[in-house]
Amino acid sequence: MNKKIVDKDLARLFENAFPNTLDTTVRWHVDGTVKHKTSRRSWDSAAWKGPQSFIVTGDINAEWLRDSTNQLAQYQLLAKKDKEIHKLILGAINTQAEYVIGSPYCNAFQPPPPSGLNPTFQGGDGDNVHPNYEESFVFECKYELDSLAHFLRLSNQFHDHTESTEFINGRWLLALDTLLGVLTEQSKPTFDEKTGTYQGNEYTWQRRTDIGTETLGLSGLGNPLNGGTGLVRSAFRPSDDATILGFFIPANAMIATELLRTAAILQKANKNTIAATVQKWGETIQKGVWEHGVVSHKKYGDVFAFEVDGYGSSILMDDANLPSLLALPLLGFTDTKNEVYRNTRKMILEKNGNPYYLTGEEFNGIGGPHVGLRNAWPMAVLVQAMTSDDDDEIKTCLGAVKNVSRLGLVHESVNVEYSQKYTRSWFAWANSVFAQTILDLAQRKPHLLFGKGAEAYTL
Repeated sequence: MNKKIVDKDLARLFENAFPNTLDTTVRWHVDGTVKHKTSRRSWDSAAWKGPQSFIVTGDINAEWLRDSTNQLAQYQLLAKKDKEIHKLILGAINTQAEYVIGSPYCNAFQPPPPSGLNPTFQGGDGDNVHPNYEESFVFECKYELDSLAHFLRLSNQFHDHTESTEFINGRWLLALDTLLGVLTEQSKPTFDEKTGTYQGNEYTWQRRTDIGTETLGLSGLGNPLNGGTGLVRSAFRPSDDATILGFFIPANAMIATELLRTAAILQKANKNTIAATVQKWGETIQKGVWEHGVVSHKKYGDVFAFEVDGYGSSILMDDANLPSLLALPLLGFTDTKNEVYRNTRKMILEKNGNPYYLTGEEFNGIGGPHVGLRNAWPMAVLVQAMTSDDDDEIKTCLGAVKNVSRLGLVHESVNVEYSQKYTRSWFAWANSVFAQTILDLAQRKPHLLFGKGAEAYTL
């Protein structure tokens, strides 16, 4: 592949980025044939069976469900051909299932007890969270709907590339049932629809902080949400920033899509009863996104909102982290030709349409409140390339990311005025997205990588 790429700087960046997750973030993997080591931490005798894989985010010794799924995505292409990759991803599914069973509202997790690895305790944040969680099991417990969607996505991608249903075991089904329980709880409105009585929420979060995006208002509940929408609340965004209006549209679109994919796999595995339940959830949330997540903009027409509350209020913006509005076609929710998506894409890639579209002397792209108003994320520019059919736009995006990746790996974010100021010298998630972009273009636009007349390339 590298020998075929004409731009040798791009080739070197791909050479570094593609194996980055395997090289740096697989902290523990067992194939299920070896007995677990003894540990001071006990665990359910039914848990941690079969292959297991602990995939950390990079510079933190903890696993985010979202990050790990995205970090492994480029290897899914090899899962049918390579037995070790097959076991690694199957292990990641099994490990994520245990996390979802244990603490379904949480986003980031400690090393599995059988690994013998020591947990890392944050300490000092003063988090007041309900439901309670075990700190030796959970690294952080921000409820992000997309985390649960990514658990399903990891399984669905594995099936799509291997046709295997071996992950559908008792633990995975228990994780799925636990996930559906969260959807039930988080689709309830703030006030009872019949009586108007305040009914609270099963999840609350408060942190002692002077950063507004790190905590939820109204004693950890967040702003009120209306009933009858079909949407599911998310307390936090995939950036780990708090939502303003709790119906976060990219995550709702993502989980609707993954639920429908999961239902089809369950039907194939003759799990018809649970398949029907999952199918209904997917259809309900999908309908909710189209009915309540699409709003009329006086300049751009009908667009997807970033967040809504079911009362008519909406937030119009996009954030670099995935899932995003920009990434909706990559998530499988809609395609790039859909008029609402095209209007939305135009809006969020303009400074006057998206407050977090940042421009500067050295870099342009979508950022977000997580790292402030000067830094854009290369990851968002790569998503822009993968959702474009315009050769010039794609080349501009690739060139921009290449030019700000001078250390040979992709940063989390880059100062748009001075690209040598960045966050994270390397970021496994971003490196995986770069690898996925190159693999996408090798199939879809081979001439942009390999030269005029080049044929599509598949791993």
